[in-house]
Amino acid sequence: MFDTQKDHKMKITKSVVDKLIVPEALIKGRTAQKRYYDDAMKGFGVRVTSGGTKAFFIEKLVNNKLRRITIGHYPHLTVEQARKEAQKLLGQIATGIDPIAEKKERKAKSVTLREVFEEYLDARKSLKFTTVLDYQRIMKESFLDWQNKPILDITKDMVAARHSHLGERSEARANLAMRFLRALFNFAAGQYEDAKGRSLILENPVKQLSHTRAWYRVERRQTVIKAHQLSTWYNALIEIEDERTTGKSAILRDYFLLILFTGLRREEALRLTWDQVDLQGKTLTIKDTKNHQKHILPLSDFLYNLLEFRKINSATTFVFPGGGKTGYIVEPRKVMQKVIDLSGVSFTLHDLRRTFITIAESLDIPAYALKRLLNHKMYHDVTAGYIIMDVERLRMPMQMITDHLLKLMGVKLGGEVISIMSNKINRRLL
Repeated sequence: MFDTQKDHKMKITKSVVDKLIVPEALIKGRTAQKRYYDDAMKGFGVRVTSGGTKAFFIEKLVNNKLRRITIGHYPHLTVEQARKEAQKLLGQIATGIDPIAEKKERKAKSVTLREVFEEYLDARKSLKFTTVLDYQRIMKESFLDWQNKPILDITKDMVAARHSHLGERSEARANLAMRFLRALFNFAAGQYEDAKGRSLILENPVKQLSHTRAWYRVERRQTVIKAHQLSTWYNALIEIEDERTTGKSAILRDYFLLILFTGLRREEALRLTWDQVDLQGKTLTIKDTKNHQKHILPLSDFLYNLLEFRKINSATTFVFPGGGKTGYIVEPRKVMQKVIDLSGVSFTLHDLRRTFITIAESLDIPAYALKRLLNHKMYHDVTAGYIIMDVERLRMPMQMITDHLLKLMGVKLGGEVISIMSNKINRRLL
């Protein structure tokens, strides 16, 4: 908005407002406006825009800041009604009340858990897509009946009761849900204020779980696919077929194998693009990592063959393409369950990473090389700071791990034979 003419003072009446001239927009696409001030009530006025709207307002210094508050639009609001409302607001300001801050406080006090969550996501634009999906799942599974509840109405007792209830199904999920809720309250504490600029969240109710020591003691998972299970698991993996001719099962087979043979985290592998894969140099590079350090891995012979074949049959930028809006596979659970049912070997994606680590450790891979392969930071290790680990130094350890995994899976080392039948890929290693 901008003014086309200087502001004017006059006695604001119905006949005067009716005759006010609509200013012309000086710049295409922008709205011009002109303000008229009442000479009988200081601070009361009417604003006319080039769009033809006429709105009453008051203008006053509040805490040395010029506040301009729109009262309402003419003719929905009459001059007499607007004048009375203006007198009321100017009276509040005279007694030290900031109407804008009061309105903002009322709105903040009614903000719901769902609205806080939406603003949280909007503020955290760097969150990964799968992280957002996890948060949405928690909101749906753990706080569905709270979503339309004002966040200020969620009490310590409610948090304690919900944590206990969720813990009956899964203690780990109960803790996860409450850590997420704690993050939303911490965000809200810095986002919503009262009329005096003080946070409306005086205390995070989730802290009650710490005060009462109610957090569940959940041991860190140490599950892996055991050495004697790898053969059964691999045979089931290469046997699964798609219910439809989408090729999804074949894509996910290679995805599972990539994690197992590299130790990559699930998202690092999911979002892998072909510009991160150097088939000529036999390396792959992960830029967006958990510790924010670029991760370069050598490709073993098996991984090279796997990615080369996938590249030949790829028509997208993603190594593991999907049909959703992300462009890559997002939810592998259905295919994972097929492998579990067929093999009898239960596993998670992180189990594949742990299996890689376990196999590598059993081969007495040097500690520094192992940490580089896993892209682990080496905190408080002075020696590690002087070691420059070139990717070629990791090639032999990576090949050792690959060879041992293939041996445990009952696969003889050698060439890879790929047969394509009915648009479904079945890979056999001879």
